[in-house]
Amino acid sequence: MSAFPQLSMSPEVREHLRNVYTNNELLSESGADEADLEFEALLSCLSHPPLFTCLRASTHLHPLQDIQRRLEQHLAQQERSPSVYTHPQLPDVLLLPVHGPRPVDRLASEVIVGAQCGNAVLRGAHVFTPGILSTPKYMKVGDVVSVFSDVEGKCTRGAKEFKGKKVFLGNGISEVERSEIFSLDGPRKGVAIRMTEPLYQSPSFDGVLTDQLFLQNLPSVVVGHVLGPRPGERILDMCAAPGGKTTHIASLMQNQGTVVALEKVKSKMEKIIQNAKMLKLDCIKAYCCNSINAVSSDPTQYSADVLIVYLCVFVDGPPYSEESFDRILLDAPCSGLGQRPNMTYSWSLKEVCSYQPLQRKLFTTAVRLLKRGGVLVYSTCTVTLAENEEQVAWALKTFPCLTLEPQVPVLGLEGIPGAGLSHDQRRLLQRFRPELSWRGAGVTLSSESLLQNANTDTIGFFIAKFIKR
Repeated sequence: MSAFPQLSMSPEVREHLRNVYTNNELLSESGADEADLEFEALLSCLSHPPLFTCLRASTHLHPLQDIQRRLEQHLAQQERSPSVYTHPQLPDVLLLPVHGPRPVDRLASEVIVGAQCGNAVLRGAHVFTPGILSTPKYMKVGDVVSVFSDVEGKCTRGAKEFKGKKVFLGNGISEVERSEIFSLDGPRKGVAIRMTEPLYQSPSFDGVLTDQLFLQNLPSVVVGHVLGPRPGERILDMCAAPGGKTTHIASLMQNQGTVVALEKVKSKMEKIIQNAKMLKLDCIKAYCCNSINAVSSDPTQYSADVLIVYLCVFVDGPPYSEESFDRILLDAPCSGLGQRPNMTYSWSLKEVCSYQPLQRKLFTTAVRLLKRGGVLVYSTCTVTLAENEEQVAWALKTFPCLTLEPQVPVLGLEGIPGAGLSHDQRRLLQRFRPELSWRGAGVTLSSESLLQNANTDTIGFFIAKFIKR
C-alpha cells in the first residue's frame, strides 16, 4: 500500500530516469504500457522502506543459530518482538519483517525532522537531536508528539511550526526540552524523540550485538558472496567506506589472508577501522587513498601524502604494482537512485551524469590491479543504464581480457535492455528491481512468500562479475 507520495525529483532527472525504462530495446520486449507501469511503480517504491530489515551475522565468530537466538532474546525484552528468519540462500543473513504502514493517529503537537533523519526513522531508528528542525514552542520532556519529515528541505531550523510539504512518520515521546535542541552551544547528542508508534514498525538496532550483527541491505550482502573470497587471498575493496562489504569479505575468508580497503576521505576510512575492530577482523588494512591513483607501473613508487593506518603488521600501501590482487570489489560511487526509503532526490541531472566517467576511471585502475585469472565484481546502488549495463558494455569493448562470469548466488533479475548487450550477456548480470514486485500495492507478508519478498523488495542494485583472462 502506498503511504507516501512518489519520489520527488527535478523534471530533468525524472525524464532522464524515465528514458531508462522506456528505451527502444526495452519497449520492444515489454511494450509501452508495461514500461510506464514499471516506471511509476519504481518512483512509488523508492519513497517507501523495504519490507525486511537485513542483518549480516558474524559467522566467523559464532554459529548463525547462536546469533539468531541472542537476537531473539534481545527482541523479547522489547514491547515489539518480531520474528527472526534465516535466509535459505545466504548462510550469514537474518531477516526481520517490517510492518507498515500501520494505522497511527496524528497529534496536534508536531516535530519536523530533516529528510535524512526521516528516512532513518522509517527503517526503525529513533529521532536523534541533530536531525530535528522544528518543535512546538513549549515542548518539554515527556510530551507525546507526531513526527514529520520535511521532504523538500524548506523548514528553517529552530522554527516553532512548519506549513510546508511534510510526511507523517509516526508518534513518539520527547526525551529533551526544546531549549536543549536549539541551544546556542549546538544540539546535544543522543535520542530526542523515542518513537513509540512508528508508521513502519521495525526494531532499533543502535548498540545491539555490535560484534555479532551488521545492518546491511540484502543486495550488498549478495555482492560479497558473488566475489567469492577464499582464505589466504589478497583482495582489494576500492571504495570501501563504511566497511560493510570489506568486513563481509574478511569474514568469508575466515580472517585469513589480506583485505586492502581504500577510501579517500579520512573520517570514512577511520569508520572502516572501527568496524573491523568491532567485528574482530585483523586481516583488514585500511588506507586513505583515492583509488584512481592506486596503481603504479613502478613498484618502488609510493605516495608521500598517503595516510596509512595499520590493522595488522604490514608495510605495503598504495600505489600498487599491476596485477597485485586475486579479487577486486569496485562498489562504485554512484547516483544512488536505488536507495530506499528516499522521498526527495535533490541532485541535478549534471550531478547524476557525472558518475559514469568517474566509474570508468576507477574501473580502469581495477583492471590493471587485477591478476590474470582474477575476479572483478562491479556494483552500484543505482538504477540508471549509464552506470550499470552501459558500463558493462563499455568494459567488454575496452578490455578484451575481461569476460562476464556467472554469479552465485543469483537472487536478483537479469540486466535490462538498452545498452546493446546480448540477452545471454544480460542473463549473467544481477539487477535488483523492487518495482516489479511492488507495483504500488505492496506485497503480502505470509511465511510462504517470505523468501520471494525478501529477495525482491530490496533497494535498487546492480552487480556484474568479470574474470580477467
